[in-house]
Formats: sequence, structure tokens, C-alpha cells
Amino acid sequence: MSLELDLSGKVAVVTGGSRGVGRAVARGLARAGADVVIASRKIDNCTAAAEEVTRETGRRALPVAVNVSDWDDCERLYNTVYDHFGRCHVLINNAGVSPLYGGDVTKVSAALYDKTHNVNARGPFRLSALFGTRMSQEDGGSIINVSTAGSWRPDTNDLPYAMAKASLNALTLGLAGAWAPKVRVNTVLPGAVDTDITKAWGPAAKENAAAINPMKRIGMPEDYAGLCVFLASDASAYINGAQILADGGLFRSL
Repeated sequence: MSLELDLSGKVAVVTGGSRGVGRAVARGLARAGADVVIASRKIDNCTAAAEEVTRETGRRALPVAVNVSDWDDCERLYNTVYDHFGRCHVLINNAGVSPLYGGDVTKVSAALYDKTHNVNARGPFRLSALFGTRMSQEDGGSIINVSTAGSWRPDTNDLPYAMAKASLNALTLGLAGAWAPKVRVNTVLPGAVDTDITKAWGPAAKENAAAINPMKRIGMPEDYAGLCVFLASDASAYINGAQILADGGLFRSL
């Protein structure tokens, strides 16, 4: 077993890879030696992120526009990756949405609920089924699902999101035995992260979230790059079916 975080010769797919945590993780994977596929809804954002990766690391970066909530679009992403690279070793299901509704659950529409579930749970299910099966038939690989600490302690403010991410946790546990030992499946559970979602909270809410955290700050997207590189690499060869809480210690009493 290698103890090095070396992804040379690997191909990694990152959904939601054009911004926030996904963008930071894609850069981290490339710095570790991987070629990356940056998949998100808007091709312009994907292209900008891919150009950044290539400029900084010299690795190949393929931008692909995809709506992971669309069953057929997930298959198109899968086919595009294999048509372009001929292989895939890492899938990071990072794309997510958490539409606001003010905490009143009676205000949750069917459209909001369905969109939240389809992006956060149905898309990762379909992508994992496609990529995981192919990985198991070839060189093996690692699937990393990006969930949320809130899936362990949900409240009414983002309940459909927490429910969908709890489904993602279940997906990890179910698939951890599907293709082992060739394919490992793990979950990362971030706490509050300084992304577009937390920007919508306003300064006071962000300051409060930082104040109550033992680290005295909320997470930054870059905080998750090293963890995902570790889980993608052979250094984590015996880690399978894990749910790794990465919230600065806020939920340490769980």
C-alpha cells in the first residue's frame, strides 16, 4: 500500500466542480497528479475552472456542462468522460443545491423538494451506478460523496436538503459493499463553508457561525481538498463506507 497522496495517471470527475468546494477539490486533485473533469451546469464556469487547473498544474482538465438532476444527462457525462480519457478512477459527487424557503415547511413546494432531491441524491445515485460499475470492471477506484453535517442534525431551515443528503449518506453505506475491494465509497460531511450559500446568510449569521465553532471560523473550500485527495488515493486503501465529519469540531458531541 502506498502512503503517498499520489494521483499520477488517474482521472477524476468532480461534479459541481466550477466553484466553491468542487473547484478547490478539482485543483487539489490536479496538484496531486490527476487529470480532472470539471462538470457543472454552466459551461463558461466549467471552462474557466478547467483553464485555471491546467495553467496552475499542467494537468489536463475537461470542462463538461451537465445537469446531474437529469438521468440522461448523467449518462452523457459518463460517456463523455470515457470517450475523452478512456478511463476514470475517481468520482466526486459534490454538486448540490439548498433552495431557501424561510424555515416554514408548509412553504416547500413540490418543485423545490423535487429539485433538491434530484440534484443531491438522484444524480449521485445514477452517476455512482454508472462509474462504479465500470471502475469495478477495470482498474478500480474511489467514489466520494460530499454530504453535510446537517444530515446528522437536521432542522426545519433546510430540511429537504438535509433529507436528500441523508439519502447520499445511505448511498455510501449501500455501495461500500457493492464493488469492494476494487471500488471504495466514502462520505465527507462539511459543516458551514464560505461559499455562495453562506454568503446569502448575511455577515451577522456568518460571524455567529464562526464564533460558536471551536476553530473560530467557518470552513473554506480549500479545507476539503486535502481530505478528498486522501480518500481518492491509495493512502486510504482501507477506508470504505466511512462518513467523515469535517466541521471544525462543531458537532463533536454527536
